[in-house]
Amino acid sequence: MLANIKIVYHQGKQFIPDVTKAKVPGIFSGRPVISSEKVNETALVDLCPLDAISAGPVRIDLGKCTFCGECARQFPEKITFTTDYKIATNERDRLIIKAGDDKPVEVNPEKVRDEIHRVFGRSLKLRQVCAGGDNSCEMELNAANNVQFDMSRFGIDFVASPRHADGIVITGPITVNMAEALQICYDAIPDPKIIVLVGTDAISGGIHAGSTALDRSFLAKYPVDLYIPGNPAHPLSIINGLLDLTRKLKSPK
Repeated sequence: MLANIKIVYHQGKQFIPDVTKAKVPGIFSGRPVISSEKVNETALVDLCPLDAISAGPVRIDLGKCTFCGECARQFPEKITFTTDYKIATNERDRLIIKAGDDKPVEVNPEKVRDEIHRVFGRSLKLRQVCAGGDNSCEMELNAANNVQFDMSRFGIDFVASPRHADGIVITGPITVNMAEALQICYDAIPDPKIIVLVGTDAISGGIHAGSTALDRSFLAKYPVDLYIPGNPAHPLSIINGLLDLTRKLKSPK
């Protein structure tokens, strides 16, 4: 009973009617905000073992960040992690959060290929490949289609065969043993097709970056259509990112 009460306290109602305006528990770490406060930037940079933090000005690369929150705990006057889960983008540079920058991380509609809106605007079938992942992002991708988040109501589903897919979702840092399988899967998907990277490991290699056990040459061959950061990525980040990519966004007036 106590365990169930704890779940309800942290997660609230299980069904989410509007995934674009849903609230997440306070324990969730989303887009960070970096203040203009003066701190020991050298100590701050050295704190991150993944080199996700750089100085002059202070910047955090969400493509490398594991969202562990240690930087915010050690330098609370400088860094705060919000509950903003809309952190997916189609431009790698937009994942870099700078000091004093309060702009949201979002998909740039001008950079979305025309065929994505035209072909996948109402229906998107994806083949997911775990390229050496730890199953955390894989579990969140599964959760995105459960009764709470219900991603399929938007016409977005995962399929078993790449022949039936419109694109590939990659999780994991892409190990040497999975590089060929990933290429075979991608080649089997009919054109036009999209590439989506989910999680820190897929975007940058994460804690495995630079390892000889990885072969990330696949990402040098093709343009990536969507980056969804997180360690693991939250279902709301996944769903909103895919919706922003495939649906035409109105230009701000």
